[in-house]
Amino acid sequence: MVPADNMRSPPLPSQAINLLEGIRVLDMTTSVAGPYAGLLLADLGAEVAKIERPEQGDDARAWGPPFLDGESLWFLSVNRNKQSVTLDTSQPAGRETLRALVSKADVMLTNQVLRSQKKLGIDYETLKAVNPRLIHVSITGFGLSGPNADLPCYDLIAEGYSGVMDLTGEADGDPQKVGTPAADLLAGQDAALATLAAIIARNRTGFGQEIDVSMVESMTRFLTPRIIPFLGSGELPRRAGGKDSVIAIYQTFDAEDAPLTLGLGNDGIWIRFCNAIGRQDMAADPRLANNEGRRRHRPEIVEEIQKALRTKPRSHWLALFAKSRVPAGPINRLDEVVQDPAMQERGLFFSLERNGFAIPQIGLGIRFDGNSHACRSAPPRLGEDTMKVFKTWLDWDDTRLAALAGKPAQ
Repeated sequence: MVPADNMRSPPLPSQAINLLEGIRVLDMTTSVAGPYAGLLLADLGAEVAKIERPEQGDDARAWGPPFLDGESLWFLSVNRNKQSVTLDTSQPAGRETLRALVSKADVMLTNQVLRSQKKLGIDYETLKAVNPRLIHVSITGFGLSGPNADLPCYDLIAEGYSGVMDLTGEADGDPQKVGTPAADLLAGQDAALATLAAIIARNRTGFGQEIDVSMVESMTRFLTPRIIPFLGSGELPRRAGGKDSVIAIYQTFDAEDAPLTLGLGNDGIWIRFCNAIGRQDMAADPRLANNEGRRRHRPEIVEEIQKALRTKPRSHWLALFAKSRVPAGPINRLDEVVQDPAMQERGLFFSLERNGFAIPQIGLGIRFDGNSHACRSAPPRLGEDTMKVFKTWLDWDDTRLAALAGKPAQ
């Protein structure tokens, strides 16, 4: 028994969001960033054909343990609502078939550097001759141009390069990466967002375009609220265990039994907080009337708050702060997150039945007219939709499909 066995099933596929119905996407990416972009487009209703290498497939299929029903759970996390097509694009027949698919596609996603794209004939300049309406999306470590364009990259490298690792961790500890593949997911979101903008532009102009997403640049832009203050002040921020915010009180504290987070972002919240913990004297102190004053006296205030919060359990404080409209929350483990009643009620977590196994999934989390249901199908087995895609996209008849499969026509 695993947690997914007790998760609810999603609504029927017919109830899923269909905002991108009619948009066809070729997802030629592997790992996380590109597949996540494809997942977002698929969740919004696009038809996504995932082009994979025969026998091996997406690199992430081998990432584990943990595995479920012989599949990497990392792979299963970012590949639902797709159709898997195996195609050897290193061979002339595979490249010819790919060009046929490109002629029918609206969008193509790739995470190959430009040199490799040109070698395989999947770069934008080559493919726009096949389909001028194609939106060609590259997600690479350092972008398609510049001195680092040819360098390989993973999330870890992008996080280190961007500076986020230098700001993450305790002041006297080593740099740390974020606890999820942040650069991958941010770059994937950027690619999906850019694709939607390009679709709107194509509706106006009739032409596709090339989109160039850099994981390092997406991750660096994520640091905008830290980089801009440095550029404007010259004050270099350093890692401080999340206790160096521009907001005077914006950090973790220890209650009697467990830690919690507390964000006192304006003067009204400060006063409500002080009254909630019975420290009206701090609310009335003119030295602490605004954020600048509270930052000046931060060590003193933090010490007083910590003394107060250690006197009662976290549940007491969270209930009190909720009533007083003070931003606060628990620091959850993942097992606590997936059991959170509020997120469960909104249907964020669910599982799909496949081959007798419950495949866990996290929903889109975005509602359109109240609907956030985005699941149409489970992540595909390698190559299971090859013939189906060739038939529906290319109108290949049974004779051609049988020849491709090396079998006599029936």
